[in-house]
Amino acid sequence: MNVAACRGLTDVFFPPAAERPQARERREQIARTVCESCPVLVTCKDFARDHHEYGFWGGESEEQRHQAGFHLIAPIGIRARSN
Repeated sequence: MNVAACRGLTDVFFPPAAERPQARERREQIARTVCESCPVLVTCKDFARDHHEYGFWGGESEEQRHQAGFHLIAPIGIRARSN
């Protein structure tokens, strides 16, 4: 989308290989800040949920989408939870 606030900021919204948890938290906070003022926030979030996207979309991380019931086939970075 040409009006998306994230345009050109791929490194902020998708993790590098072997990203450490602390680096991920910092990167996702930066992404969240960019998303807050984005005119297509809801459209982006809906797209990611509907298409099971990886990365940070529409103000949500993969883990947040997973917790909201939108599961990935092979999630990256979703921590295993013991019940």
